[in-house]
Amino acid sequence: MEVGPGSTALSRPFAAVLRRFKSLGRDSFLALDIGSNALKAIEVRGPGTDPEVVAVGSIPLGEGMLVNNTLVDPEGVARLIVDVRKRSKMTARSAITAVPGPAVIVKKVSFRPGPDDDIDALVMIEAANFIPENMENVNLDFQVVRADGNDVDALLVAVRKDILAGFITAVEDAELDLRIVDVDSFALENVYELNYQPTAEDVVGLVDIGARYSTVNIVKGGLSTTTGDVPAGGNMVTDALVRLGGMSPLEARRAISGEAPDDRIRGIVADASAQLADSIGDFVSFLSRTGASDLPVRTIYVGGGGALIPGVVDRLASNLEVPVETLDPFRRVRLGPNVDPVELEGIAPLFAVAMGLATRRPGDE
Repeated sequence: MEVGPGSTALSRPFAAVLRRFKSLGRDSFLALDIGSNALKAIEVRGPGTDPEVVAVGSIPLGEGMLVNNTLVDPEGVARLIVDVRKRSKMTARSAITAVPGPAVIVKKVSFRPGPDDDIDALVMIEAANFIPENMENVNLDFQVVRADGNDVDALLVAVRKDILAGFITAVEDAELDLRIVDVDSFALENVYELNYQPTAEDVVGLVDIGARYSTVNIVKGGLSTTTGDVPAGGNMVTDALVRLGGMSPLEARRAISGEAPDDRIRGIVADASAQLADSIGDFVSFLSRTGASDLPVRTIYVGGGGALIPGVVDRLASNLEVPVETLDPFRRVRLGPNVDPVELEGIAPLFAVAMGLATRRPGDE
């Protein structure tokens, strides 16, 4: 979704949200992943096909800033954007961000247009059949993914205007020029394609484990076949430590990162991590069975903060009986002289969505 002068609900405000990356512009861009617990930012320069990471930063989100996928305090988030830019010495003014997957309706539709039919009008009719909102209250975009003779398959993407407005306000109040709004599940697809260079027959599962929910995208040959979100995230583990271990949230986060004080706390972490992995594994299995690909998933790549929780990746591999790897969003990405690769290595999965956003450029085809 590109934003800017001329964007309206019916003039494709999601323009280019799914398109490939052929931009040759050399401008700098700031990718902002606004999550439930933290804001992650990456500054890049160069084309989306070969970006150079100039700076990386993150900052915790205040309690209650993002509730039910809605930014209820966009002004506060704007201040955090200003803060993380200042701390990380980021200078780019052109911004790219994403709305959370659970806030977005994504659906594949098929139809057979006549020679005089208007594709936009047909898409609006199809969308009205499954979007549980008045069409005047949503922004809608679509991408034709297959045209075979008279048959057309399209991917529809819709988000409520009020949810989108919160993210736009936060970025613009930080005095940035918001150029693109994407969807986090598609950002995962982008970062995988950039770093792993899939063949046409590669079928993989991409998982981003956030704080409150996890995004799953089943991808064949670099293109999504099905996506979805499961209400299971890293906060399942921190909440268990607060509830059962009598810890503060800060103490819980430290325990998860390897500073557990005793066997009882380690046991709580292990049990909660197993429940998290089981919930995600069940959902991955479901999407794998219902996806459009006729080939089995060969590998699962896991990003997000939850990928760093001890035991989660191993438990997923055991449940799914396929290789499960931690997704490295910087695997084939050039790092600038001010980015410490050693420091970045330990937290790289946190920036999976942000790095995927950093591949986007206005006018992508």
